[in-house]
Amino acid sequence: MSTIYEIAKIAGVSPTTVSKVINNYPDVSDKTRAKIKKILEEENFLPNSQAQFLSTKRTWTLGIVYFENLGVGLNHPFFSGVIEAFKKQADKHGYSLLFGSKNDRLKNDTFLEYFKYRCVDGIAIICTDPNDKETLELIESDFPIVVIDMFSKNTSTVTSDNLEGCNLAIKYLYDLGHREIAHITGASKSDNWPSHIRKEGYIKIMKKLKLEIKEGYIADGVNFDVSGGYNAMKDLLNLKDRPTAVFAACDKIAIGAINAAKDAGIKIPEDISIIGFDDIEISEYLTPRLTTIRQSCNEIGRTAVDLLVEQINGKEKLKINKIVPVELVERDSCKRIK
Repeated sequence: MSTIYEIAKIAGVSPTTVSKVINNYPDVSDKTRAKIKKILEEENFLPNSQAQFLSTKRTWTLGIVYFENLGVGLNHPFFSGVIEAFKKQADKHGYSLLFGSKNDRLKNDTFLEYFKYRCVDGIAIICTDPNDKETLELIESDFPIVVIDMFSKNTSTVTSDNLEGCNLAIKYLYDLGHREIAHITGASKSDNWPSHIRKEGYIKIMKKLKLEIKEGYIADGVNFDVSGGYNAMKDLLNLKDRPTAVFAACDKIAIGAINAAKDAGIKIPEDISIIGFDDIEISEYLTPRLTTIRQSCNEIGRTAVDLLVEQINGKEKLKINKIVPVELVERDSCKRIK
């Protein structure tokens, strides 16, 4: 690939003139600008990101931090949907993406060092451990930051309305006549924010409806996965006072719970009702089709990019907490009881 100096020699102009064309400075004639642009295309010229940063203070790149060891990483349908929406919105604003995980970056670099070296303009933190020192270092840095699916007072965040989702789920089961409602949590660690807030939401709504949370009615889903839901459901089915309905912290847990019930010879929803949280694509194609709380991956991804771009354009780090609405999706996994 040619350098600016080589492009200048071919065009018969100074390197400064080439640089002005690359960076859209106005003081170059239309004829010269067209000539240089044609040569740039013919030579497949791409400006060096470090050099571009020095001249414009932007690389038009957004960093994304994620943790692949939490069980809810990029292969999870919800987060993959969020990132797809994030990418589309970033494209609209003219930004490319640079992913950084514990495995991707140099072993001796922190996340902050990794993204500083690559001169990204802003950083989204997703699928993260809230107590990770490197994550906290990023949040406290001067970089424009947005955290997805976790609340923080120290930075901008985008989350679903988890409490309203819990309210919709439990109230729906209550209106169907259910009074013995159990909950399978998303993760065993109390510092997992989505799991914690949904568990707290379940407890709050149950108390509001004056419903007893019987012993064993809060089961551990371990890591937001199918196997966790399967094992937790087995525990619930072995209780002396078996629940008539189960609120799962996510759809993958609900899928595991449905499989456990089927293996035990228990029919869904005839014998027990199950409601999930997420509305991942497969939920509509299960047997029975899963009733769930829908999170808007598209809205979360778009909002996160817009928050980052607002900070980048304003050259000011913001602390805005955006809450994205959720909705109940009624299908076939819940039944009215007397």
